[in-house]
Amino acid sequence: MPYWLHILVIVLIVYVTISIALYYLQDYMLFKPEKLPKDFEFYYENQDIVEYNLETRDGATINGILFKPKIQSKGIVLYLKGNSKSIKGWGKFAVDFTRHGYNVLMVDYRGFGKSTGRRSQKAIKRDLQEVYNKIKERTTEDRIILYGRSLGSGFAAKLASMNDPKMLILDAPYYSLTKVTARYAPFMPLSLLIKYPLPTYKWLKYVKCPIHIIHGTNDNLIPYKTSVKLSKVNPKLTKLHTVIGGGHKNLNNFESYHKMIHEILNSKPQSIDLSTTSIHVKHSSKPTKTKA
Repeated sequence: MPYWLHILVIVLIVYVTISIALYYLQDYMLFKPEKLPKDFEFYYENQDIVEYNLETRDGATINGILFKPKIQSKGIVLYLKGNSKSIKGWGKFAVDFTRHGYNVLMVDYRGFGKSTGRRSQKAIKRDLQEVYNKIKERTTEDRIILYGRSLGSGFAAKLASMNDPKMLILDAPYYSLTKVTARYAPFMPLSLLIKYPLPTYKWLKYVKCPIHIIHGTNDNLIPYKTSVKLSKVNPKLTKLHTVIGGGHKNLNNFESYHKMIHEILNSKPQSIDLSTTSIHVKHSSKPTKTKA
């Protein structure tokens, strides 16, 4: 066998081996779950909570916590978290919405916390739609806000595209999970290997409610330019909120983030009479000549 052919065969074997490893190990690389015993008791100081368990049609259990505001409820926020830990730790962020008078429902994906079941993109999407349907049994859709954080942003966009919530809020979203992983494995056939492509950009096209995108300029995991690109998918309904200096995991440490949440939750959309603005003003670099 010629030397060059020998080298080529070795390269192909290594390439195929890495591809197979990526396919079977991606769940371990993508998801960082924290598992909790069934008898674990959630506790949050100064928070009124109720724990729920949803039995799915394939026998899985989806565990969630409802955080209640201290004032009369204005609606409910379905908070879809990131890819790590469990709602035990994520629950601390509920106060950012209960303080504004909203109930907050956080759920753990399959294999996280007390939730059980075999995980797949299809299964998670189906679980979250069942959760959404349960919420609709208790309130109207114009009182439901979808909030997706990092990994949860794709699932939130999918839910919004299939339903008619009050609004969709995406926190540090990705264009698609395939695009994110391509940054770390640019030479791999990820379109064939990725089991969780989560094409947020495709789903945003079909969202009919207001879309708010929040992103930090110093996000090293999912670059800020991703949200700029996403904001152009459905521009008439989308507003981009920029946290100057914000990273991927620390937006809650910025005062500007909390001001944005306040404005998003409490400001009412107002129509503008564009005929009184400069939007249709035409500028000319050449002076017009006046007749004598």
